[in-house]
Amino acid sequence: MIPPAQSTTEMIPMLDLRAQHESIRPEIRAAVDLVLDTQRFVLGPQGDQLEAEVAQACGSRWGIAVASGTEALEIGLHACGVGFGDEVIVPAFTFIATGSAVSALGARPVFADINPATFNLDPAEVEARITARTRAIVVVHLFGQPAEMDPILAIADKHGIPVIEDNAQSIGASYRGRKTGSMGRLGCLSFYPSKNLGAYGDGGMIITDDEKLAARLRALRNHGQASQYVSSERGWNSRLDELQAAILRVKLRHLDRWTAARQDHARRYDSLLGNLPGITLPSVSAGCEHVYYLYTIRVLVRPAVSASKNKESATRSDLIQQRLAQRGIASMVYYPVPLHLQPVYATLGGKPGDLRISERASLEVLSLPLYPELTTAQVDRVAESLREALHE
Repeated sequence: MIPPAQSTTEMIPMLDLRAQHESIRPEIRAAVDLVLDTQRFVLGPQGDQLEAEVAQACGSRWGIAVASGTEALEIGLHACGVGFGDEVIVPAFTFIATGSAVSALGARPVFADINPATFNLDPAEVEARITARTRAIVVVHLFGQPAEMDPILAIADKHGIPVIEDNAQSIGASYRGRKTGSMGRLGCLSFYPSKNLGAYGDGGMIITDDEKLAARLRALRNHGQASQYVSSERGWNSRLDELQAAILRVKLRHLDRWTAARQDHARRYDSLLGNLPGITLPSVSAGCEHVYYLYTIRVLVRPAVSASKNKESATRSDLIQQRLAQRGIASMVYYPVPLHLQPVYATLGGKPGDLRISERASLEVLSLPLYPELTTAQVDRVAESLREALHE
């Protein structure tokens, strides 16, 4: 079969940050100019106000802005007592930062499998992996979908283990009336530019209801200084700058509207793709609000297939991705290698077949373009292109 010619139609990207910036350019310029006029660049009023505003939006009392989502996890884990030789349970299907934050503290990530419908941590897997060395459980709300928090919190409470929520991809999502990030000991946010609330650079935040913990986190992000030039413990240099804080305050005012647009686009995808054989659409758990950081489908392979046994099936989502690109549609695989099979963790002994649900997800997932500024015509074109790619 001769492959179709490369499309001459304008490419639909995974994300269009230029379009978003154009819609708020005057507000951003005014916010940046205000910071430039004050010449306050670190730990100033913009950061203070952003912390209060984000904490309120996430249903928490306190926010502590830091330099990145990864450092939010690392500092948060440290503040919860995680150190050298400890174990931390994390999902195997997530971005590497969830595991590397554990490793940075000299602790060992213990990888657990996921719920196949939500891509999030399976509570039964958590229970099975708790040992005398377990010091924390990291729950990732992946792709904008809340994890099953009630059973995980119950397991953690039974064993006296803190739960840390990796909420990098799900700001604004809710689980049974509670905002993601607000249910564990602390929650960690990322303001990486691609996120639903993204900075014009890097940034992150820790949110918590514990006032004493919040005070310690503020010291830890600033070289462990509880007062000026007096450090009570080793800390980090992890401070969100005022320019990013000011930009994020502007964007936060638009977040609810942008989230609603993402949800509208997801519903339209659902209606257009619901009858296509060979794929599974994103599911939304009962009582949950999905904020669609990513609209991720499964391009199905046979249940018996594993990455180690069938290389042809392992590339099926790649094949569909290539066919979409030929039609001018960007798409991405998040994430092609589960954490237990990452080269950096080879010494932990993970091998194919250990966590089959995560491994199968890595073969099947494909994320389609989804961002607030996407038009209805573009959604329709993506859906039609996917239909063609599946039947080619």
